[in-house]
Amino acid sequence: MTMKRCILLICTCALLTPIFSLSCYANSPIKRIALTFDDGPHPRQTAQIMDVLDKYDIKATFFVIGINVKTYPGIVGEELKRGHEVGNHTYTHPHAANLGREALEAQILDCEKAVFSQTGQAIHLFRPPEGAINSELRQAIHENGYTNVLWTLDTRDWAHTPPEQIAAMITENAKNSDIILMHDYIGANSPTVKALELFIPILLEQGFTFVTISELLKYR
Repeated sequence: MTMKRCILLICTCALLTPIFSLSCYANSPIKRIALTFDDGPHPRQTAQIMDVLDKYDIKATFFVIGINVKTYPGIVGEELKRGHEVGNHTYTHPHAANLGREALEAQILDCEKAVFSQTGQAIHLFRPPEGAINSELRQAIHENGYTNVLWTLDTRDWAHTPPEQIAAMITENAKNSDIILMHDYIGANSPTVKALELFIPILLEQGFTFVTISELLKYR
């Protein structure tokens, strides 16, 4: 039996082994895929993205930066109100692998506090900036009750990749259980919203069901 591509996610476990794989469910009639957005919230871009997601009745996972949560209050609460999931992306977006243990843990906890202060909700998913990870980071994640999540499809929207190019890459390569990396805090002329409008209807026509990361993890 040919297995579809499995997703590798960074996570924690009793032995702090960093990688686990999601079951591929090659025979499942449901093709699940997760949209994730890093670096927000942003007062304009995040709102535009949520409006597109609402249009197609899609839920996503937003990995937020704590300082942006405090700078733009109310947006993270709106994400949860609309049924999206919120994850931890540190407080100031440092290159986490270069931090000492104490500074790294402060980044994680300060972001957690910023989200909780506005929503009253705990968060349990973590994504390190740039995907950088080391042994201290894995231990800090584990000891603070987080699961670390990377991605399988990088749109490179942060590099202002043309939306048509992003859409083509996604629609030509998407597989069951993929995790798509996008951003909701980019400089001027972000391609993210237009790219979403281009590839979401195509993936829906291809039979994909969009889910949050926590929903995706249920099928590992």
